[in-house]
Amino acid sequence: MEDKLRDFFKGNKILVTGGTGSIGSEIVRILLNYNPGVIRIFSNDEHATFQMRQELGDRADVRFLMGDIRDKERLKMALDEIAIIYHAAALKHVPLCEYNPVEAIKTNVLGTQNVIEAALEMGVEKVISISTDKAVNPINTMGATKLLSEKLTIDANFFKGTKKTIFSSVRFGNVAFSRGSVIPLLKEQIKIGGPVTITDPNMTRFMMTLSDTINLIFKATILAKGGEIFILKMPVVRIGDLVDIIIDEFADSYGHKRKDIQRVITGARPGEKMFEELMTEVEARTALETDEMFIVRPQVEIPSLKVPKVDYQNATAAQLKGYLSKDIKPISKEEIRRLLFE
Repeated sequence: MEDKLRDFFKGNKILVTGGTGSIGSEIVRILLNYNPGVIRIFSNDEHATFQMRQELGDRADVRFLMGDIRDKERLKMALDEIAIIYHAAALKHVPLCEYNPVEAIKTNVLGTQNVIEAALEMGVEKVISISTDKAVNPINTMGATKLLSEKLTIDANFFKGTKKTIFSSVRFGNVAFSRGSVIPLLKEQIKIGGPVTITDPNMTRFMMTLSDTINLIFKATILAKGGEIFILKMPVVRIGDLVDIIIDEFADSYGHKRKDIQRVITGARPGEKMFEELMTEVEARTALETDEMFIVRPQVEIPSLKVPKVDYQNATAAQLKGYLSKDIKPISKEEIRRLLFE
């Protein structure tokens, strides 16, 4: 697969929206190993852009572009000669989106439509939109806007006319140590001696390391033929077990005794589920799977729109009736430790 990725990306010009965020910046870092022609890092975060430029230094294959996906004309300028877009820009914090729903719509929905329209107008070859488990049966604003983002991305394949752009989405759960996720928050609470806040120790979440997530995104990019949702297979962790492991790992290094770190249960936040879902029962009926992912093909009921059959490498009919964290046995504490620190 490494050789395929190298051949696929070599010399290609790529733009990453939200390119200074946790997912976007790691996409950039790993892409640089495959000798692309250029990577354009598109972000509206000035401070993060400055920091990433300091990290990567001045190099001919990287361009830092300030801009916002809410601005279609700026996007079009950034897409000149671009072949591949990784669309990672989004408002992702559940409580912030819950209390600022219009802003979530402007970025996650209208911003995604801007990316789609700009990609079609500028002749981009492939667009991979980064989605989340929150988009499945959403109960909060963030999840609802990401569901619409997925729908826009998939349906773009049917209104693009004769244009050749391929649009697909990749859906996954929580990424360990990503900015704004639970682990950095726990570390900060441990650093000051606690208390550590836990919404509910019995909550379960899908979780994966950042580098493994990005590598699977790249594999999905090669497989994408248009209209798919690629759902990455991820282990499930129990939040209470995760908290225990983070305290064990970091309390001593911050000069505190593990037993002295208090735990405070706060209850679920607005719009927060006890468990997460990565694939619905309806999606599972026609989904395919490989060792690493599920592939949900477009759900089309309009007779005039035909979805061609695609032979995905080593894919077979999915055996699950849905993909929910409550239905999967959480990994053990030792497995969590290996996942996070090995």
